[in-house]
Amino acid sequence: MSKFFRTLDIAIKQVSSWRSEGSIIVFTNGCFDVLHPGHIHCLKRAKSFGDYLVVGLNSDDSVRRLKGDTRPYHEQDKRAMQLMALSCVDAVVLFSEDTPKEVILGIKPNILVKGGDYKEEEVIGGEFVRSLGGRVEIIDLLQGYSTTKILNFVHSQKKGNHDI
Repeated sequence: MSKFFRTLDIAIKQVSSWRSEGSIIVFTNGCFDVLHPGHIHCLKRAKSFGDYLVVGLNSDDSVRRLKGDTRPYHEQDKRAMQLMALSCVDAVVLFSEDTPKEVILGIKPNILVKGGDYKEEEVIGGEFVRSLGGRVEIIDLLQGYSTTKILNFVHSQKKGNHDI
C-alpha cells in the first residue's frame, strides 16, 4: 500500500476500501508548519488507536488565516511530504477551510484525535464522530515543543538576541 496526498474525494474512496476490510480509521489534523518531536509524539500516539492514520493538513492559505502573514514557514507540499515520510502516517488530505470539518464529515473516522491543548467538547467534528459510534481521544502533549516557540527562537537568533 502506498501513501497518498490527495483530494478529499480520493481519500474518501481509499478510506472506504480500508473500512470494508474492517480497519479502524484514525484522523487528526493540523498545520504541521515546522515538524518537531511534539508532532511526532502526537502522530505516533494517534496511529496507536487504529489501523490507518489520516492527517488533515491546513493549506497555505488556511495557515495564513490562522497564524498570520508570516506563516506558513514551509509550503503545503513540503509539509505534506514530511508527514508522508513518517511510518505512522497513512494518508494526508489537504484542506483550505479554517477547520477540518468537511474532511471529517467525508472520512467518517472511527477515532478523532487532538492534542492536550484541546478539551474534548472543543474538538471540531467530535460530536459527529461520536454520533457514528466513534470516539474522540485527547493525547498529552510532549512538553517544551511549539512551532511558534521554535520560529520565535530562530527569528531572535537572526536578530542577534541570544537570551532565549
